[in-house]
Amino acid sequence: MSSIAVELKEHIALVTINRPDALNAFNYETLSELQALVEKLRTDLEVRVVIFTGAGEKAFSVGADLKERKTLSDVEVRRNIYKIGEVFSLIDQLPQPTIAAINGFAFGGGMELALSCDFRVAVAGTSMGLTETSLAIIPGAGGTQRLPRLIGQAKALELILTAKRLCSEEAFEYGLLTKVADRENLLDSCFELAEQMLANGPLALQQAKFAVKQGMNVDLQTGLQIERKAYEVIIPTEDRVEALQAFAEKRKPEFKGK
Repeated sequence: MSSIAVELKEHIALVTINRPDALNAFNYETLSELQALVEKLRTDLEVRVVIFTGAGEKAFSVGADLKERKTLSDVEVRRNIYKIGEVFSLIDQLPQPTIAAINGFAFGGGMELALSCDFRVAVAGTSMGLTETSLAIIPGAGGTQRLPRLIGQAKALELILTAKRLCSEEAFEYGLLTKVADRENLLDSCFELAEQMLANGPLALQQAKFAVKQGMNVDLQTGLQIERKAYEVIIPTEDRVEALQAFAEKRKPEFKGK
């Protein structure tokens, strides 16, 4: 049975880590499958939003598969660390908007997967955190870099150095989450957010995301140049013309991603 499942629903790809018996932990096979899928989604013009979640009701993902980790040599551990970092960077760099539907525990690499997404919606009453220092290691799949960029250096250091576990409500207060939802409404909340974005031009979504993410890492003037170049990509598109025609005709635009 595949450890990664994917379902396409009206331009939304729902990607599920399918190892509920292992609390959706990442072993090397799972990471390899996830990488292959993400590389495929990247160029799939039918996919305009991607949602990541975990199978079952206990865990989104508890991170690295520690049972596997105990059997690995130092060389293999380095291989796994490189792989998980590479996969999460690919997710971070997806042109489509991404949402983490956190359906249960999200610790270590599981939390780092969520941080690689643009938005995070968590089920009420679950627990999450970057807990690696309690295992005498550090976050190694982007956590030390993405968390401070999201919530600030001091808060990120507090969470990482104390290995603090946050409940969903606390995580929302820290700025980690976009929304907290009841379990029965978790995926509906994520799909609602996705559909709000799908109402807009798909190429505009991608270029806006590109401009924001690239601009975060440079000075303002360079960021403004990135924004201008991203805008120029949109000018010759059919969707931009369609939006103007729809506005003039007082109707809903029909975007094709062209």
